[in-house]
Amino acid sequence: MCGAPPAGLSLEGIDVSKETVIQGVVILDGQPVPSAYVRLLDGSGEFTAEVVSSASGQFRFFARPGDWTLRALSSKGTGEVRVHAQQGTPVETEVAISH
Repeated sequence: MCGAPPAGLSLEGIDVSKETVIQGVVILDGQPVPSAYVRLLDGSGEFTAEVVSSASGQFRFFARPGDWTLRALSSKGTGEVRVHAQQGTPVETEVAISH
């Protein structure tokens, strides 16, 4: 594994040793999904934050260490993935949506 982030999302300029980063791309049938709402839910399922995926389906959150759920909502479908985040090790993930 080359360590490159999904879809080229750069960590340049971010001190990952001091941050807890959760980032990735929303996909449908292997293709990025732009303008999807990506929600960050804490370990108990409570809403914490929301961002809109970029034109290339990318998103990023700065969170606290712990267990999180990412839920993507789009006119094309929904999907979710659970991740464990820790300071100093960025989480790189894909959220696959389905119809």
